[in-house]
Amino acid sequence: MTVKDGARFAIEVLRGGLITARHFAVNMARHSLRAIGIRTRRTGAVTIQYPEARKQVPSRHRSLHRLLTRPDGRPRCVACMLCLTVCPSECISVEADEDPDPEIQKTPIRFEIDLSRCCFCGFCVEACPEDAIRMDTGILEWGRLGRDDLRIEIWPGPGPGRKI
Repeated sequence: MTVKDGARFAIEVLRGGLITARHFAVNMARHSLRAIGIRTRRTGAVTIQYPEARKQVPSRHRSLHRLLTRPDGRPRCVACMLCLTVCPSECISVEADEDPDPEIQKTPIRFEIDLSRCCFCGFCVEACPEDAIRMDTGILEWGRLGRDDLRIEIWPGPGPGRKI
């Protein structure tokens, strides 16, 4: 490392420190003005004490998938494979079987999504003709220790001893 490289490095570190100091000063000024009753156009940055306090999720937010069920408890999905076809990341896998009801014809015996590949685009929800799949669970924490743990079975649903 030459002297010229060391000087360039020191300048960039100082620039970063000045940017951080400016953000701190602006936020403190905004919070101080609001505390004494003076309104500003913008509010200062707010830190949410997660996980004790959680930010409200917007109603249109796409979170973890779920399959809707019929009144008798069977899945509303008819295993038409449209969600599988339209998925750009090819993260959905469905195994179909014949349904005893001749009006339905097919039913999924396994519906699995690989969250490590899913881009949460919502195309599967839009493509479903039966409105069987939704992304409105509000579940945002699905971190796992291994990549294989990110393959979740949506159907059959989680039972005793199974986790989402």
